[in-house]
Amino acid sequence: MTEAFATSARSSVGVEWELMLVDPESGELVGRAPEIIDALADRLEHERHTVTSELLTNTVEVTSGIGDTVAAAIDDIADAISAVRSVSDPLGVELMCAGSHPFAQWYDQEVTDKTRYHKLIERTQWWGRNMMIWGIHVHVGVEDVNKVFPIINALATYLPHMQAISSSSPFWAGERTGYASNRSLVFQQLPTAGLPWPLTDWSEFEDYLEDMARTGVIEDSSEVRWDIRPAPRWGTIEVRACDGMSTLPELAALAALVQVLVEHFSRELDEGRTLPTLQPWFVRENKWRAARYGLEARLIVDADGTQRLVTDHLRETVDRLADVAAELKCAREFAGLDAILTQGSSSTRQMLVADAADGDLRDVVQHLIREFRAGPTLREHLANLAT
Repeated sequence: MTEAFATSARSSVGVEWELMLVDPESGELVGRAPEIIDALADRLEHERHTVTSELLTNTVEVTSGIGDTVAAAIDDIADAISAVRSVSDPLGVELMCAGSHPFAQWYDQEVTDKTRYHKLIERTQWWGRNMMIWGIHVHVGVEDVNKVFPIINALATYLPHMQAISSSSPFWAGERTGYASNRSLVFQQLPTAGLPWPLTDWSEFEDYLEDMARTGVIEDSSEVRWDIRPAPRWGTIEVRACDGMSTLPELAALAALVQVLVEHFSRELDEGRTLPTLQPWFVRENKWRAARYGLEARLIVDADGTQRLVTDHLRETVDRLADVAAELKCAREFAGLDAILTQGSSSTRQMLVADAADGDLRDVVQHLIREFRAGPTLREHLANLAT
């Protein structure tokens, strides 16, 4: 199958954020997305940002336009959230984000009435109906199709770092799972989801698509749901491994990490250097460790099997690539990673709230609602850093 890779500006960036719709009193998910999206349809026609449906009617996805900088993309996201609130607030619906809802049950949720979603549920059955998961997707432009798979394979060595800092799904259907990111292990149960196959070039990807289409697994490349995948329509690499972040500044920090890593690896290729990779079994083990332990994970960081605490290894990476971040005009957002490494991810905060409430997960939902609504905008956050 021939698959064209679109032209895109190098290291341009776009962000998608999946948000939960919840009742402010009970904390239960509410299926009001069709109303909200219909009410916004005409208003958003000429905007850079979009608000769209997802698999379940309890979710809206806000999407930025294509930006030269992380700040521009996050500004679009903030504008999209404001638009959603202009409709959701009068309806008495709150917004929040995490990789999972602390206590919601799959059988109470309604699937969005679209053919592609009904087809997914029909095929995947129990696992598909259990996809009560929320994440973020970060797109970064790549100007040369020959760079795509070398960069994807190198990014896989940092997939657990991204998973750890975004970890926000310690609870599932009312239970404490013991995992910082239960979402990441649930999502990989879908066909074509999970870790990317270690392909070496675009022709191998086209062969993969041909095999999968010929055997009826997919109809087109959009149904490839890898943790890191090419997005041929946009000419980007898309990182999909992360739990939903709970605040805008955290979202910005993660987007900056992805943009900086892609640009760094692109420069390495320009210099004729071979990009770092790990054995596939190490990549798989690292994904599990990050899901289980979050920011307390010890990761395998090289082909020799050297193991490092994820926070230490990521701090070294941030220091080493600070100049790249500055050139991409995302230095302050990139520096925001330090706050996550120091204070912990949303998963840590949720568990602390649950402990303080004697395990009452309704308090965790209220915490997530407050954090999403009252947390600083990116502009406010950056202004505070400058003072």
